[in-house]
Amino acid sequence: MRTTASDSADAPTSGGACIWLDWLKMIVLRYYGKNIAAGIGMSTQKVRIGIIGLGRWARVLTRASRLSSEIEIVAGFSRSQEKRDAFTADTGIASAASLDELLAREDIAGVILTVPNEQHLPVAEAVARAGKHIYTEKPIASTLDDGFAIEALQATYGVTVTVGHSARLLGGIREMRRRIDAGELGRVGFIETNFSNERALELTPQTWRWYKNRAPGGPLSQLAIHMFDVVQYLGGDAVSATSIASKLSPVGAEVDDQSMTLLKLANGAVAYVGTCWTSPGVFSVRVFGSKGLMHYEIDFGAWDTPEKLRQSSTLYIQRGKDGYGSREVLAEPESNMFRAELELFAESCRSGTANELSAANGNASVACVYAALRSIDQGGALVTLDAVRGEARARLAGKS
Repeated sequence: MRTTASDSADAPTSGGACIWLDWLKMIVLRYYGKNIAAGIGMSTQKVRIGIIGLGRWARVLTRASRLSSEIEIVAGFSRSQEKRDAFTADTGIASAASLDELLAREDIAGVILTVPNEQHLPVAEAVARAGKHIYTEKPIASTLDDGFAIEALQATYGVTVTVGHSARLLGGIREMRRRIDAGELGRVGFIETNFSNERALELTPQTWRWYKNRAPGGPLSQLAIHMFDVVQYLGGDAVSATSIASKLSPVGAEVDDQSMTLLKLANGAVAYVGTCWTSPGVFSVRVFGSKGLMHYEIDFGAWDTPEKLRQSSTLYIQRGKDGYGSREVLAEPESNMFRAELELFAESCRSGTANELSAANGNASVACVYAALRSIDQGGALVTLDAVRGEARARLAGKS
């Protein structure tokens, strides 16, 4: 940023750090706008954030934010007065009476979206038009078309988009990536993942996950999507998918509740992603390389309190040809994936630069979902991600 003579004339000639900080904010506001200026000085002040959608997940993220010195949720909004009142009573955070009221606050640098997936695009557009940075829960959107439209908001409005693919921030996943990068596993050839829980046994027609158009593929779009991001974080870009699915829950929901997907990666490695929506919860990842393998598994029951996951997680590395006898149990590094993702968002609000939880990465995972869905419809046929992406972009171009 290059200041002018008039800017220098406005500079304080005396006073403490707070006076100089106010002057710096004024200059940044003059040149870059309120969404960047709101983040200045946050080494000592928290980035102030709003949150839209005040259900259970809003409370999980609010709790995580209170463990951070970088970010503070200061206002919420829901269309339901009952939810607004309950959120304020539970958290002590004020709720805005309208979306416009929340977005008009100049002290808010960004907004978290925890609304249903099909609402991500219209709400993200409203946030971007207000000059606020966007954090959206995964998936980035319920369709790839909407995901690409959300990604495009960055260039149109000069904001950033952060997507809540928090699983890659788990301590065990970061340790796997560190050891892969260090060459300890050799060339990675295969990745095996499973993310399952009992959600399909609890569905009712009043829950949005009951419906195919709102939760495409059931656990495929709700659980496997986490693993599509983890696989690509650990192993590189996926290029094709083949998938099968089944419906076994007795409740009668529209969505499938079992899925198995095989991914081919650009480097030649292959990956398996399994999901079961009618079993006790599990999150497990195995990476197989020419020099060794690693296994990581957590207790899904502690998912909402990630700082406790390492107390019951399993993490080990197995080297060479001696099999189980040479297995080394590892301590999972301390982590809190929800706090970490919010702090990445806070940094994007400060800097105006996208972080690793990017819109592009979010769309890469949604592309895996839609390639898998097409494969299911075609009896397990191989579907390339480029084909799915190309069709989505063509549809978007046709709308413009």
